[in-house]
Amino acid sequence: MQLHDTPAGVLNGRRVLITRSADRARPLASLLSSLGAEPLVLPLIDFERATDQQALDAALDALVAGAFDWLVVSSITTVRVLVEKATERGTTPAALVPAGTRVATIGPSSRQTLEAVGIPVALAPVDIQSAEGLVDLWTAAPESVLLPQADIAAMALREGLAAKGAAVTAVVAYHTVDFPARPELRLAAELPPAVGSSIHSDIRELSPAQTRRELDGGTIDAVVAASPSAARRIAATLLPLGRCRFIAIGRPTAAEAAALGIPVAGTAKVPTPDGIVAALGSVFANEGTIR
Repeated sequence: MQLHDTPAGVLNGRRVLITRSADRARPLASLLSSLGAEPLVLPLIDFERATDQQALDAALDALVAGAFDWLVVSSITTVRVLVEKATERGTTPAALVPAGTRVATIGPSSRQTLEAVGIPVALAPVDIQSAEGLVDLWTAAPESVLLPQADIAAMALREGLAAKGAAVTAVVAYHTVDFPARPELRLAAELPPAVGSSIHSDIRELSPAQTRRELDGGTIDAVVAASPSAARRIAATLLPLGRCRFIAIGRPTAAEAAALGIPVAGTAKVPTPDGIVAALGSVFANEGTIR
């Protein structure tokens, strides 16, 4: 079922740069291709295992022992961590979460990914798919919460849960680094094919030099940034964008881009391929047929 409201043909022939690695870009690339666009990939950020594995393992031991009422998963990358740690322990991701612990996440993509690895989700926002949207769903104190996050995660989720009366145990689950991560530290756990795309062909990946030439030539119509860290990397490595439109996934990414002086042409209201396509469609529909 089509969930986006993109007018027919509006993305046909548009070239869209996705600043993620090919495996993480595949669901969006699949949808763009189905609508006649040409997806391109330029990985700007990558992920490495947490430096303090002892702290992460201790938190997961406590989780398995039933010490937490809630596990809050704020990104798909955290699911990769759970998959990797389960493999290390010779078990399944689902076995890390006892029956008495409920799981919350911030959007449909992470919910789908969690459920694909066997972890049911009890709570996820629908309208405002963000840290703030998740916190708003709790009307009573969520008691004890385990929050595994990136080393650069914003404080909004942790502080919001604490303000609701929760005892929050935050632990660094992974580090966000410039692409490429060091091979020996790269977080590379495979997720089930169900959360990927139906595309079987390779996505075209550009080098930084190729991307610079394409931007200077005006042949890339839009660039998609999935996080504030991606916006910072775009500001550091890709400016000027020329005629290329900047599309942000979520308000935090849009705010970071604006603070860096990058004009934001559109913001995806929901952090899903459909949400991103809807933002792209709105931008190009408003521009008419002028290229």
